[in-house]
Amino acid sequence: MSNEEAEIKEKTRVILEGIGSKRENLIPILQKIQEELGYLPPYAMLEVARFLNIPDIDVYSVATFYNQFRLTPPGKHSIRVCMGTACHVKGGYITLAAWQRRLKIGPGETSPDREFDLDIVACVGCCAMAPVSVVDKKVEGKANPTRVDGILLSYQLQKEQEEKEKN
Repeated sequence: MSNEEAEIKEKTRVILEGIGSKRENLIPILQKIQEELGYLPPYAMLEVARFLNIPDIDVYSVATFYNQFRLTPPGKHSIRVCMGTACHVKGGYITLAAWQRRLKIGPGETSPDREFDLDIVACVGCCAMAPVSVVDKKVEGKANPTRVDGILLSYQLQKEQEEKEKN
């Protein structure tokens, strides 16, 4: 068992200690685990199934049915690409494709270095700025592929600066 797996199991056990083992507690349990860990790791879902004495697949089914749950760890930086009507018409799908190409991940995934995660949202309410991406809660309007490159470059430069300051 890896250190990460052991840590996940321990944090899950602590969460479960304060909750009753009734099946109707499944969603609140999953919400608390995600709040604590940032996502629902497989090890945690297995612990929940054992705790509630239900099949593993039942926990997984609930976790995948509701879009509030993440099955992958969040990145250090989260990117949300708006696909509302205005953004879609103004090229939101092109923006999404640019993020996917640059990060080499799809919607709902996290980059292997856990630097970025990518998701699609229905609308962020900034239609006049379409197409829009939200990066770490900052709205980035007119997010065409060139703008995507600029945003990523600024994060790369920031990361390099932080590494210089450490040394």
